[in-house]
Amino acid sequence: MARTKRPAAPTQPAAAYIIKAPDTNVERHTLAVIVSNEPGVLARVIGLFSGRGYNIESLTVAAVNEDESISRITVVTTGTPMIIEQIKNQLDRLVPVSDVHDLTAEGAFVERELALVKVLAKARSHERRESLRMAEIFGADVVDTTTDSFAFAMTGSPSKVKAFIELMRALGKTEVVRSGVVAIARGAKAL
Repeated sequence: MARTKRPAAPTQPAAAYIIKAPDTNVERHTLAVIVSNEPGVLARVIGLFSGRGYNIESLTVAAVNEDESISRITVVTTGTPMIIEQIKNQLDRLVPVSDVHDLTAEGAFVERELALVKVLAKARSHERRESLRMAEIFGADVVDTTTDSFAFAMTGSPSKVKAFIELMRALGKTEVVRSGVVAIARGAKAL
């Protein structure tokens, strides 16, 4: 039996529009949003994210001036460069927002997170000794102790805090409370 060759499929004419493949490069950005400290501001900012399906990895808010009329919202979010740009532009258009800074794009910055980690471990157990040893290695402080548990305070970069929590979870039952990321630009520049 001889095989016959199929005729080649006809080629499509060139399109009038160039269709660009969607950008799948997801990035993590830390944004500092300066707002008026008034009721409902945080709800508007969160509404912007939830209404458009944007993800918030971390969110912290605090008054930052002497008379507490200005607050700083630090938001850690992920998205493609186009989504991050949309987020910044839409935040900038909100009425109580006076300034939006993308710390990730603007240069070097320092970020820290606080975690309180309670580890349940019986007195004189291997897990109890190991949790104290790990806390010392990571620079965590013992903030509470009972015969059945330790509570540690750990401050550091988000990756360091995550590594500490994972090690503590391996030692037994844990309870974790995290503050969320706070960040500030390095150098002489102030927001």
